[in-house]
Amino acid sequence: MTREFTAGLCRFDSNLWQFHLPVPEEVVKELTKAGNKRVRCTLNGAVDFPAALMKGKEYWYLLVNKKTRTALDLNPGVQVRVQLVSDASEYGHPVPESLQVLLEQDEEFHRLFHALTKGKQRSLIYLTGTVKNPNSQLNRALAIMSQLKESGGKLDFKQLNEKIKYYNNL
Repeated sequence: MTREFTAGLCRFDSNLWQFHLPVPEEVVKELTKAGNKRVRCTLNGAVDFPAALMKGKEYWYLLVNKKTRTALDLNPGVQVRVQLVSDASEYGHPVPESLQVLLEQDEEFHRLFHALTKGKQRSLIYLTGTVKNPNSQLNRALAIMSQLKESGGKLDFKQLNEKIKYYNNL
C-alpha cells in the first residue's frame, strides 16, 4: 500500500537528530498495521531510500539526511511530496553480494549476525554497501565477520573500525 502526502522539512534542536519530515498519524496507522515501522520513502518523485517511522513526543516523523537534502535542495520549511510504502523486506536494505556469500558460507558468522538486533544487522549491511568497489565491500564484510567472531557476537563499532582499517591495508 502506498500513501502520499506533503510535509514541510523541519529541524529538531538537537545534535543527534536534526532534519525530518512530520508524518500524519493516519498514514502511520495505515502503514504500521502489521507492526512494521520500516518504509521505502520517495521524496518529490526523485529520491528513494529506506527509512523508519519514528515517534517523537508530539508526532511521527522520518529523518532526512544531508545527501538527500542536498540532492533535492531542501531547506527548513520547504514543502516536500512524500510517498511511503511499507517495507516488508528482511533487512530493509539490499544485502551486498560479498556479505551475503559470507553469511551463506560461514555457519558461525551466520549465527552471530542473526543473533544481533534487526537494527544492528541493518547498520552492518548499510556499512558494507556504502562503498561501491567490490574489493572494499569484501574487506568490510570480512572485517565484520572477524570482529563478530573474535568478540563472541558482541558488536563494538570502535573495534570494527580498526578491523576495517586492517583489512583495507592487506
